[in-house]
Amino acid sequence: MAVPAVAAAQDQAWLKDRRYTEGIGYRVGDFELHPGAAAEFGYDSNYFHRSSTDDGGPVGALRLRITPSFSLSTLSKQRTDATGNGTQPDFEFKASVAATYNEFFPVSGPQAGQDAISKNRNVSGNLDLQLSILPGHVWSGMISAGVARSLTPSNEGLASESFNRLLPHGAAELIWTPGRGLLDWRLGYSFSGTFFESGSFGQLSNVQNQIETRGRWRFLPRTALFYDARLGFISYTSPAIDGKTASHPLRTTVGVNGLITSSFSALASVGWGSSFYSTPTVGGDQNFNSVIGQLELKWFITPNPSTDPGAATLSLSTLSVGFTRDFFDSYIGTYFERDRGYANLSYFFGGRFLVVVDAGVGPIIYPPVAVTKGLEAGGTDIRIDGSLFGEYRFKDSFGLNATVRYGQNASKITIQTAGINDQLAWSEVEAYLGFRWFM
Repeated sequence: MAVPAVAAAQDQAWLKDRRYTEGIGYRVGDFELHPGAAAEFGYDSNYFHRSSTDDGGPVGALRLRITPSFSLSTLSKQRTDATGNGTQPDFEFKASVAATYNEFFPVSGPQAGQDAISKNRNVSGNLDLQLSILPGHVWSGMISAGVARSLTPSNEGLASESFNRLLPHGAAELIWTPGRGLLDWRLGYSFSGTFFESGSFGQLSNVQNQIETRGRWRFLPRTALFYDARLGFISYTSPAIDGKTASHPLRTTVGVNGLITSSFSALASVGWGSSFYSTPTVGGDQNFNSVIGQLELKWFITPNPSTDPGAATLSLSTLSVGFTRDFFDSYIGTYFERDRGYANLSYFFGGRFLVVVDAGVGPIIYPPVAVTKGLEAGGTDIRIDGSLFGEYRFKDSFGLNATVRYGQNASKITIQTAGINDQLAWSEVEAYLGFRWFM
């Protein structure tokens, strides 16, 4: 296995952001139904994330993705306001499910790789449930749960030796909002798991339990101070791996988020992070202990009518630039540090044409890993990512879209796993055309 990856059960822009997923829906009693379906066809230049020399080089393929989706929820605020019943309900519920079938048609690369990619047809998906209890009251709560299946191939290209994984998750939160809502404080617990389907990587399956507290004080109509603290407990189901141990990551940050004007906002947070790994069996103690944080400037191209600096809807076109610094549990050694500068544009033209642009660049830094040849002294990769999504909506429930995505791991690191040299460098281009029906 090469580099740690952030698992995602879906990579379509409109599935990642719920603001883009649903239309007006169907009302059935006190509930809303939102069915949807989508199809995309395009090209992926390097699905296996291979370097130019790994296993004969990259494999390019045409790719078909078909995605049905469905969500069920209590009535939205727009519907209750329209009927003149604006009373806050005691419970708000939402359930959503989506699945994506992937089919590949190889067009370039070594013949062995082309034969392998056609066998990687598979289905990813996710199920999410969320219940809000007494929303808008002084004391309220939230419970959520779900599971996702993520498709992540290995550079070997074998479907039986992929990084496909199941990702269950759950959370509960108690919320205190006294007075007029200028102060809110939350105390919560969350669970997440990563369970690899391949027996070869089963020793990397792990669970994380986390307790957290966060609060916000809106001391001015447009400005809020916030605090966030999280303590995690990460454990591996097979803890006997050389150099891989459990950890108790701690993050604590304080910051400010404010609307400078109705068109500009700024977010700044700073804090400290520590990984608190148990001592590895080989290589000594290695921990992250450093500053973490975020800085973001946002321009509301459509001025924000709300006094809430965090408010954002589909109709609020925005441009953001920012920087984040954080650390993550790594499948190589202990942790890796990621610093990332980013930019994001979301623009909705005349209620018909939506454009979403995301781009980021920054280093991924590995500490020395004594048990991994090639990383004995540590190393640094440069990760580059960018995507462009555009959709024209002929009707409120039907749209044609195009997606272009680029990713690159600029690296000079070559590690040895099972006696095989594995270069961590790769680059990938994806381009798709598709359509969506959404209610």
